[in-house]
Amino acid sequence: MATEIRNCVRFLLNDTLVERTNVAATETLLDFLRLDRKLRGTKEGCAEGDCGACTVLVGRLFGGKLKYESVNACIRFVGSLDGCHVVTVEALAGKDGNLHPVQRAMVDTHASQCGFCTPGFVMSLYGLWMQDPHPGVEAIEKALQGNLCRCTGYAAIIRAAESISAVGDARNDPLLSEREEVTHKLSVLKDDRRVVIGDGRQQLIVPATVDDFAGVLDANPEATIVAGSTDVGLWVTKFMRDIGPVVFLSRIDELRQISEDGNDLVLGAGVTYTEAYPTIIRHFPQLKELWNRIGGEQVRNMGTVGGNVANGSPIGDTPPALIGLGATVELRKGSVRRSVPIENYFIAYAKQDRVQGEFVESIRIPRLAANDLFAVYKISKRLDEDISSVCGAFRVRVDPQGRVEDAVIAFGGMAATPKRAAGVETALIGAIWDEACVEDAMQIFRNDFTPLTDWRASADYRMLTAKNLLRRFYLETGGENLVRLNRYAVAF
Repeated sequence: MATEIRNCVRFLLNDTLVERTNVAATETLLDFLRLDRKLRGTKEGCAEGDCGACTVLVGRLFGGKLKYESVNACIRFVGSLDGCHVVTVEALAGKDGNLHPVQRAMVDTHASQCGFCTPGFVMSLYGLWMQDPHPGVEAIEKALQGNLCRCTGYAAIIRAAESISAVGDARNDPLLSEREEVTHKLSVLKDDRRVVIGDGRQQLIVPATVDDFAGVLDANPEATIVAGSTDVGLWVTKFMRDIGPVVFLSRIDELRQISEDGNDLVLGAGVTYTEAYPTIIRHFPQLKELWNRIGGEQVRNMGTVGGNVANGSPIGDTPPALIGLGATVELRKGSVRRSVPIENYFIAYAKQDRVQGEFVESIRIPRLAANDLFAVYKISKRLDEDISSVCGAFRVRVDPQGRVEDAVIAFGGMAATPKRAAGVETALIGAIWDEACVEDAMQIFRNDFTPLTDWRASADYRMLTAKNLLRRFYLETGGENLVRLNRYAVAF
């Protein structure tokens, strides 16, 4: 049976239904808002998803429930909005002209200075307030990781976030009180038709299901796949690349599934960092800090774990951790599937074990054994919202006598691909997990890696960092710490 085709993208913009039949594959939500709809409260600051001046909320249905998240309009493509509800800062003020509680709190605490970034901060705080009307400082700072204030007014902004519920009641907020109505409207927009607009290299395709996507990609193997667009968005805004035809995965619910299969955790390739977070932290609490330092809140709401793996960047945040955990990539072409150990998926710089027409469908992650020691360390120039200079993942399995049974050590930023330190691993296996063993193994890093010098770090810095991270891992897990961790593992 042939898939039905729809030739328009449909979504809600504030309180208006938008139907677009002339959408360019690379048209950003920011350009649409500012140029087409004259909604200029959403600002362009960096055009790469870093500064947050363009922050809006996007609501979408999943499992029949409506959830709003902050996103970067500058790298979010209009083609990915089918069936969504876009909320901009212009929608916040009441019909009587009164300020929204988030806006009033910003005014009352003098949290706006030059004002350029203010709408973005307001929208990020709005998204947080809906989820948590009484957030603590840690939650506020996490929600604002992706918003930059050039006037350095963060203290006042945090005070504003703490005081919103003193100004208004979140239960009376329109996005909450009208949720049932918006859910109904989005349900009406949701159908099983494939969206196709344009032709040739200008074509935009939004498959309705994963099977539909497999067929589309089989017929258009040269197409660019766009999941969260946190990487591909920059190809357009910064590098002016022609990426058409484009296939958007935003409507495929099957790719957003999280499940457990025996001893394995399975993440659909379309699962965002935000969606994965609760499950990841429950199974692998050692990943909490890393996960909280992936981009900012907007990037985590858009970016997908599958996309981070599929792109094959040597400095991607998740591949070292996934290699350390022994994950496999589940690939699909048409109806044919195959599994590849994630360490073998990365072949060379910008080259992965994936043929044309094949895509990452899911990632399978085994749970840690009771006697596995595991940690991941991200080193970057700034703590938040920065790309790794070096990222190291360490998993060492130690027997009751303190001898290393197995070791997996993987790094990003040390080679043209995410890569294991095979020589260091060999030196550790069979040795007693002690300081002497670690000091000896540290000297072998030079046999495993020849890092490059770039603007993020020098080769010497990277090499010294890799060695010191192994030492840090031992200091956190060896000696008395090993006894404590083993007791914890047994109790757990």
